[in-house]
Amino acid sequence: MDVISVIRAKRDRGELTADQIDWVIGAYTRGEVAHEQMSALAMAIFLNGMNRTEIARWTAAMINSGERMDFSSLTRPTADKHSTGGVGDKITLPLAPLVAACGAAVPQLSGRGLGHTGGTLDKLEAIPGWRAQLTNPEMLDVLRDVGSVICAAGDGLAPADKKLYALRDVTGTVESIPLIASSIMSKKIAEGTGSLVLDVKVGSGAFMKNLDDARELAATMVELGTDHGVRTTALLTDMATPLGLTAGNALEVRESVEVLAGGGPRDVVDLTLALAREMLDAAGLPDADPAKALADGSAMDHWRRMILAQGGDPDAPLPVAHEQHTVTASATGILTGLDAYAVGLAAWRLGAGRARKEDPVQAGAGVELHAKPGDFVAAGQPLLTLHTDTPEKLPYALEALDDQVVVGPADTTFAGTPVVWERIG
Repeated sequence: MDVISVIRAKRDRGELTADQIDWVIGAYTRGEVAHEQMSALAMAIFLNGMNRTEIARWTAAMINSGERMDFSSLTRPTADKHSTGGVGDKITLPLAPLVAACGAAVPQLSGRGLGHTGGTLDKLEAIPGWRAQLTNPEMLDVLRDVGSVICAAGDGLAPADKKLYALRDVTGTVESIPLIASSIMSKKIAEGTGSLVLDVKVGSGAFMKNLDDARELAATMVELGTDHGVRTTALLTDMATPLGLTAGNALEVRESVEVLAGGGPRDVVDLTLALAREMLDAAGLPDADPAKALADGSAMDHWRRMILAQGGDPDAPLPVAHEQHTVTASATGILTGLDAYAVGLAAWRLGAGRARKEDPVQAGAGVELHAKPGDFVAAGQPLLTLHTDTPEKLPYALEALDDQVVVGPADTTFAGTPVVWERIG
């Protein structure tokens, strides 16, 4: 077996054999295939695609490149959620303790933000003392004691994907459905959860900009999970506008706590409950009532215990950025457009995100929304507040928002989009 023949096969629109896939994934993980050679193969896959057989084998090879976690010692059924990423997507924070409060165990392995999309671990690290890195035994202890854990994946979990993901990010091959699906599902299957709910975002702030592409990605991932014995469903959800009223690390933690306290923005609450019901049903707990767990304080109790178990102080003040700048409405009327990508880009430029994995982030930076599309606004009314510790970045953040915040006439009929578009699986 040699890497050139594998590259040529996919370059010429051929189907990779099981032996070719197993060999190239294993050899790349061991360092026997050079980065530039795997870059060429990734681009060939990006351009020519993969069929279901290839994707399934590619995923299995990445799973087999490392360890698999085992939660069979837990007395609760396991359920997990994965989001394909968006702007203001803080759903994991209230969702994990909420589902735990309803009787499931939630082993949530999460990641960091890159570019305009935020990362769950970055958000939680805004809480003083909280730590993302846990050993496998520590993770199991938190699951047994609390019922939910949110932490970073260990180095032994799908190491082939870690190498390939970093390569895709710098070679323009991220937006490939076979590579996205196999990347997500190799980690989630290796994680060992019994059931999985996928939140596949659709719109300007998501990787999948249109419904057809999102539907294809969701169906591919559901098939992969099912083939590997993980009960998997997907919700296609809206990402044309930011989720909730905040985009930024500490800002989103604050909003998540508001949801756990029984308040918070309607779209965040609705999506949290929709995903919780899917997870509980998949875990074999269809009679559990997540709305009740929000109302009676049990979800908040699980949140506090989860944060404490990972070294965090749930009562500590969250970081606040040193500088704020308010964007006001240019006219009186109906807010008809607030582009998710533009808001995410602004938050990133303010310091809430990173351009490279090793870059630091500002805990207090981000964008706070004072209105959502469909709201009536008056000229001069605050629409957005920009938060940053580096005020010299404000002009670049404002540039990202140019022409992306649209106010229409007061008699505009605004047709909003649903939070959940459809279900697959």
